[in-house]
Parts: sequence; structure tokens; C-alpha cells
Amino acid sequence: QVRLVESGGGLVQAGDSLRLSCAASGRTFSSYAMAWFRQAPGKEREEVSCISIYDDITHYAASAKGRFTISSDRAKKKVHLQMNNLKPGGTGGYYCARGINCYSEYESLVSDYGNWGQGTQVTVSS
Repeated sequence: QVRLVESGGGLVQAGDSLRLSCAASGRTFSSYAMAWFRQAPGKEREEVSCISIYDDITHYAASAKGRFTISSDRAKKKVHLQMNNLKPGGTGGYYCARGINCYSEYESLVSDYGNWGQGTQVTVSS
């Protein structure tokens, strides 16, 4: 059974950067895809970015392209999300999730991912 633990959230100003990390337990880290989802207050959870650990395929939501970078560290079983030039619309809970596939041309859905972390809060002030 996998356990996902997020870290790195905080309160920042618009234009600042944050790096989120997700540490995964379990022996088969490289066989899966990992994703970051954001849930803003009163809204549904939506994908920010995903990565296939086994072949490094990535996908970014339109709001994240050009500003965010997802990466994985197979040896440490971690996934990172570097977020630059944060905007107030980026406020929300950020959740790490594990699934089977990440497709470069398709947005991941919540239903595509079966394992979730507890989340880390990101608040961007204007």
C-alpha cells in the first residue's frame, strides 16, 4: 500500500516561487504516473501537472504551462513541482496522487488516480 506525503506549501506573494515535494512509500514507484492536483475553495479538484515516472512523459494544465515544472527523483521516490511566478488564482490545496498513466495531450481526471496524499496548502496573496 502506497503512502504519499506532500510538503512545501505556504503563504507567498504574487510573483513568488514555491517548490512542492511528494514523498512516496512502496517498492514500485517507477511503474506509475504521478500528478499534482489543485483544489481551490469551493471548486472541484483539477489537474495541475502529471508525469509518467517510467518514461518522463509530462502534461501541464494551461494555467501551469511556462511557469511550473514537474520532475521526479526515482532514487528518492519523490516528485517535485516547481512553481514560478505564482498568481492569486493558484491558491488552494495541492494534492499529490498516484495513477497508471500520464498522457501528454490529455488532462488527467481525479478518477484516473487511486492514491492520494493529505495535501499541502498554497496561498498566494496579491
